[in-house]
Amino acid sequence: KLNKIYMKKFKYLKMSKTEKLRYLDNYYKKNIYIIFLPGFQSDITGEKPEAFYKYAKKNKLGFLAVEYFGHGKSSGKFIKGNISRWSKDIKVSIKKIVKKNKFILIGSSMGAWISIIQFKHFRKQIKGFIGIGSAPEFLSRLMWKKFPKKIKDEISKKGISEIKHGGYTYLITKQLIEDGKKNKVLNKKINLKINVTLFHGSKDEVVPVSFSKKVLRIFPKAKKKIVVVKNGDHSLSSKKNIRKILKELDRLRVPNL
Repeated sequence: KLNKIYMKKFKYLKMSKTEKLRYLDNYYKKNIYIIFLPGFQSDITGEKPEAFYKYAKKNKLGFLAVEYFGHGKSSGKFIKGNISRWSKDIKVSIKKIVKKNKFILIGSSMGAWISIIQFKHFRKQIKGFIGIGSAPEFLSRLMWKKFPKKIKDEISKKGISEIKHGGYTYLITKQLIEDGKKNKVLNKKINLKINVTLFHGSKDEVVPVSFSKKVLRIFPKAKKKIVVVKNGDHSLSSKKNIRKILKELDRLRVPNL
């Protein structure tokens, strides 16, 4: 269903001799960038990245959205990826594409976790953060913690298990769970005076609203707020919900223009 013109704009960033990441960008030398980080097993062909890309073009802003290693049309097997690897992919992509420009991060689900990890590399460049159904530390706090003993045993012995959750099927590996524990962010503090807005659907079947509340605690000095979207699901991809997020983006970027 995707707009054909939009699909033609995808590019590839060479990461090594054999690996490349698919991305979408809108280049502006001086203007603020919007960086969209998708969720677990997501790609950049959905409604959200397309809407943010169009918004950036319309408002003459820079834009970047990246598919992590093993996601979408990027190189690699999904089961070989993990939070450390995907965070590094994003760090490298920002350095190569956004360079020294200031930016606002928009992280959807796992993308919010990976966004928070980027603060240690780009403190001076990040001007705002929007989370959508934020899911930091979901591997240990939502998945592992809630897995029945049978699944835990399977992951421990075989190193992998197929999980069905909230209408999705996930291949969960032992290395992914273990790596997730090395990327804790909820015990950290980021003392930047930036705007932080977190959107979370009241009917999110995948990640409870309490996760967004935990994220707010990471930012003690930020101008922060949480928007609980009535009857909203996990992805918040409907036109109405995307409009709400774009309205917030207007507010966040104005002081930086």
